[in-house]
Amino acid sequence: MSDFALHKPTTLAEAVDVLGSYGGQARPIAGGTALVAMIHQGLVRPAALVRLDGISGLSGVRRDDGALHLGSLATLADIASSPAVRQGAPVLAQACGLVGNVRVRNAATIGGNVCEADYASDPPGVLCALGARVRIAGPRGEREIAVHELITDFYETSLAPDEIVSEVLVPLPPSNARCVYLKYVTRSSEDRPCVGATALLRLDGNRVEELRVAVGAVGGSPLRLPAIDATAAGMPATVDLFRHIGQAYADQAEPVADARGSAAYRARMVAVFVRRALEAAAAGDVGARRV
Repeated sequence: MSDFALHKPTTLAEAVDVLGSYGGQARPIAGGTALVAMIHQGLVRPAALVRLDGISGLSGVRRDDGALHLGSLATLADIASSPAVRQGAPVLAQACGLVGNVRVRNAATIGGNVCEADYASDPPGVLCALGARVRIAGPRGEREIAVHELITDFYETSLAPDEIVSEVLVPLPPSNARCVYLKYVTRSSEDRPCVGATALLRLDGNRVEELRVAVGAVGGSPLRLPAIDATAAGMPATVDLFRHIGQAYADQAEPVADARGSAAYRARMVAVFVRRALEAAAAGDVGARRV
């Protein structure tokens, strides 16, 4: 591993200042499950690491004012086991419980997860479907953006080098919403999805009141097509409708090819698993599962 300076600030403002002093050559580090591996492999060579674990107030999980407030240092295990998350957004709790293994979940943080922008991670797509936002601290103060605006491409975000995600804000879904995440895994020895399809559905009788889809593990960022989702409003919740939505997502996906599937195969699986996630939500299912 390359030599680098190590800083442990005690406030967000101090952490932002330290990051800024390195002109983009420093990296914040939380759980380190991804960054440490990248450093060992020579993929990144930071001049300094800025530890965030000495900053108080970044690790809480709470429910307040119609939203879940996830501190950026809350681990995926914290979120998976949180009563507030399990009650308010069970799909998110269960999706966090599907990541990696218990050692990874006990170290990896939700802030690190979204900032890594790993295309084949489970939580980002679920967060996008739920309309989650991130609160960002920087030299010009705080700002908020949607998770789908944070993740811009493969391992790339819209963060400036001297900005830090301090909190993830997840609006509580309406009481009649059903949200399902299907993690499709093609290799038995692999825990990363070939396709991750999230569907949020609200019905008024048998008609769609609201429909939201997000597809992860296919392209550089979770795929959201709000205009396509909006076409379902007022329509009968039928298999034909869900098949149409799934095919529309497949048609607009730009799939990557990797060990888990070719681009053509991924596109086909987008259509299949978007449809299946919507069918499951329409049947009253909630939560996340590996398939």
